[in-house]
Amino acid sequence: MQARAGVTAIAIVAMLGLAACGGRDKAPVLMNIKSTDGPDEFGILPPKPLEMPESLSDLPQPTPGGANRTDPQPFDDAAVALGGKPQARTGGVPAADGALYAHAGRFGVQADIRGQLASEDLDWRRDNNGRVLERLFNVNVYFKAYKKFWLDQQAELAYWRSRGVRTPSAPPAQDGE
Repeated sequence: MQARAGVTAIAIVAMLGLAACGGRDKAPVLMNIKSTDGPDEFGILPPKPLEMPESLSDLPQPTPGGANRTDPQPFDDAAVALGGKPQARTGGVPAADGALYAHAGRFGVQADIRGQLASEDLDWRRDNNGRVLERLFNVNVYFKAYKKFWLDQQAELAYWRSRGVRTPSAPPAQDGE
């Protein structure tokens, strides 16, 4: 009986040891969300509703494989929603934003910043991938791994309010704050 319990304990320890060693070459997934490779619900855009133009002569000539007036244009729609002009999205910096762009890049611009941040984040996720049992049982360790980077919203709001900065988008201060 004791021999059987010993063999079982050794088998469990060996299984946990193998589970701890496996999978280090792939990118860690801190959220551990179980999903299939099905459709992306955020990638499906419904078409715009059909509408009758003021004049049929205003319609452009149809082009095979070209854009349709009812095709969704998410980038243009976002620009309009934020108060911009969708036709200004040409890839360059609009003339009206030249001063803002120059001010933002006054200390220099790193060309490969996205790649550098991606590799640093991958290293961070590998270092904070969770313990053996957390990985074994698919425990979500995302919030624990990034906790030191969290912004305390209420403390930040109190900081700026104490210096007299107006915060119109934040809720009004409660009595006693």
